[in-house]
Amino acid sequence: MHLISLGCARNEVDSEELAGRLAAGGFTLVDDPDEATAIVVNTCGFIDAAKKDSIDTLLDAADHKGNGRTRAVVAVGCLAERYGRELAESLPEADAPRDRRTLLPVAPVARPARAAEVTVPGHGWIPRYRLTTGASAPLKIASGCDRRCAFCAIPSFRGSYLSRPVDEVVAEARWLVARGVREVVLVSENSSAYGKDIGTNLERLLVGLDTVDGLDWIRVSYLQPAEIRPTLLDAMLHLHRVVPYFDLPFQHADPVVLRRMRRFGDPESFLDLLDRIRSVRPEAGIRSNVIVGFPGETEAQVDVLADFLAEARLDAVGVFGYSDEEGTEGATLGPKVPEEVIAERVDRIAGLVDDLSAEAAAERIGQRTQVLVESASADGHGVGRSVHQGPETDGQTTLVGADPEARAGDLVWGIVTGADGVDLVVRAETR
Repeated sequence: MHLISLGCARNEVDSEELAGRLAAGGFTLVDDPDEATAIVVNTCGFIDAAKKDSIDTLLDAADHKGNGRTRAVVAVGCLAERYGRELAESLPEADAPRDRRTLLPVAPVARPARAAEVTVPGHGWIPRYRLTTGASAPLKIASGCDRRCAFCAIPSFRGSYLSRPVDEVVAEARWLVARGVREVVLVSENSSAYGKDIGTNLERLLVGLDTVDGLDWIRVSYLQPAEIRPTLLDAMLHLHRVVPYFDLPFQHADPVVLRRMRRFGDPESFLDLLDRIRSVRPEAGIRSNVIVGFPGETEAQVDVLADFLAEARLDAVGVFGYSDEEGTEGATLGPKVPEEVIAERVDRIAGLVDDLSAEAAAERIGQRTQVLVESASADGHGVGRSVHQGPETDGQTTLVGADPEARAGDLVWGIVTGADGVDLVVRAETR
């Protein structure tokens, strides 16, 4: 069996969990699709571009059915969950599994009977089958979402928020560390909501993870700004292994737009949160996402967003143009912002944040930081990420002057000596 994973880090974990269940159930996973009797595609159905990519991948996979050993192509994941019936009717090249629940990784599933002997003692999870290597790995802490943001369809097919038990997450972190992982990135649809359904909270999980020997960095992704409690902020700012990094999807800053989005906040509350973070950890890395062009958005409201971003001075910001998603409240709202106007607003805000992010990176010159090496050469040069850079989102760091014996996975201290956009140059400290 050959497995193709598309989409976000949460999907990556889903794919590895699915691969673990399949391997435990007797399937053999192969890297070459031409050698597979079945190809499983874990699809993404979040936005139109992701849907198209998923369908194109399924069609490419179906080509193997006539050219080699492949007898079946199975669509699983978000697109299959969201459009199962329509997908089956419009894409006969994909073969629907007899029991979708045994393959769909986006919701809790029954474990195959033959997998019982490979569960971790005292825990109800089957070890993931890692599809990638490296010293960093996503670690899923929950699935689903209870929020009903007007632009997002995820709750309709991911289901309600379901937290994993603290001891199970900690056990998986230890399992990852034993396989060379030094950084875990906690992923869920809303990490700040962790534990509310099982009588605990994210700060207690962080305390548990902070005890894992060999784990150097704990990075938390996707924290709802309006849900960051003082106790959570205190844990993130003071626990030893939790890196000073905050992923805060503000989505907008104008309070009227935010309310129409079914979100909370305003520039003043957001800036207050940033001040509280920086008062304790002035070197903290902070990233966000924003959406422009939501129905009813005016130029004056875009100005509010621009003014907020200029004052917030974030390290990285993803800028997205709004598009209607089937089944969301936003799709029913008006007036719609013309596509050409949305494109102009994206260009304006993206240009602004590019300049601001470059300035923020330049301000780090002279700071001491730690770098996780992702590739290295014998001449002491390497590429990695500083403690302030999340995987695949916030640029990279070029490391110079490192120990010639430095290897991928090493943590190296150094001084920031240069910046190019969001990318940094760090000279390693000599021993």
